Amino acid sequence: MFPRLRAQGPAVLVPLAWTVVGLAHRDVVSDRAVLIFHVVAAVLIAAFAALSWDEMETGVLRVWRDILLVGLLLTVGGIVGLLHSPLRDPFLTTTILGWMVVPGIGLYYTGKHVSAGQRAYTVGAALSVIGAAVYAGALFPASESALLTGIALALVGQTAGIVQAVRQPGETPSG
Repeated sequence: MFPRLRAQGPAVLVPLAWTVVGLAHRDVVSDRAVLIFHVVAAVLIAAFAALSWDEMETGVLRVWRDILLVGLLLTVGGIVGLLHSPLRDPFLTTTILGWMVVPGIGLYYTGKHVSAGQRAYTVGAALSVIGAAVYAGALFPASESALLTGIALALVGQTAGIVQAVRQPGETPSG
């Protein structure tokens, strides 16, 4: 069961994470809930990286291992921002933009190196990075609808990529 959860869990966790981000922007979830979500996410990312370390040693999977490590740093940065209010806005903004751009780069790289599902990876990458641009552009002046649009674009793009990876795990080369 655990290998199956490890293989398929990201297809649920990625859209869940972006949904929580969107709900937090709408003040539907509390800061405490967002903090708890960050801590749980950091633990899951660290566990996934540790348990998959040897399997992710080369090729496309190596890139995703690096993305997990950068993502862990981004998530810990979000925790710091939630715990120390003077750092809140810059750290949370960096966390969100980082989580839009870094997986977008990974999806693009995957699309260039994996023939099966190339379109899903490439479109996912584009949506994720466009989401980051929309989100960043919506910061000054702040526009809630544009911020949510950026989040939605990242959600759709990254979900498309991770669902493709889950559907065809044997198609992801390690070399």
